[in-house]
Amino acid sequence: MRMRIGVAALLLGTVAAIGFSAAGAPQTQAPRDPRIIDMQGYQKLVRQYRGKPLLVNFWATWCEPCRDEYPMLNELAKEYAPKGLRVVGVDSDQDGDLILMRRFIARYKPVFPNYRRKPEKPEQEVEFNQAVLPEWRGQLPATFLYDKDGRLIGHFFGAQSRETYEATIHQLLGSGSGSGGAP
Repeated sequence: MRMRIGVAALLLGTVAAIGFSAAGAPQTQAPRDPRIIDMQGYQKLVRQYRGKPLLVNFWATWCEPCRDEYPMLNELAKEYAPKGLRVVGVDSDQDGDLILMRRFIARYKPVFPNYRRKPEKPEQEVEFNQAVLPEWRGQLPATFLYDKDGRLIGHFFGAQSRETYEATIHQLLGSGSGSGGAP
């Protein structure tokens, strides 16, 4: 009987010690979800980066070309940030895909800020797209390039090669090397 009581006391002490150490351990915060923006928020975002060349990429987790292109955009953001380029991502997933979006961001650990497009009715989505660029019909990935004065100077619809991005970034940064295709 004494042995059972001793074993039970030992088990309770171990459980209490484990519970105490876990409760006292620092907790790492889960990354925050990207802030939701509507058209006014997007315009404010572009104004916020005035003074620096800006590349804005619209993406979604369900878009395979977006998933393929995203790691390369992250590398470009790391490489060209010291030269003045700012990169921003805008997620176009619906609310039902939030878990996928969170996993995507956790996997790729982007060095640039990401936002979420406000989920809207189809007609509002068309208005948003046309306010960004009248000929944009919502294709993804979609990349928009702004000069340091905040003027839209180019765009890409669909995934692009690293070479195409780099030529456009050089042009955007004012080095004049290469042609960026769409800009």
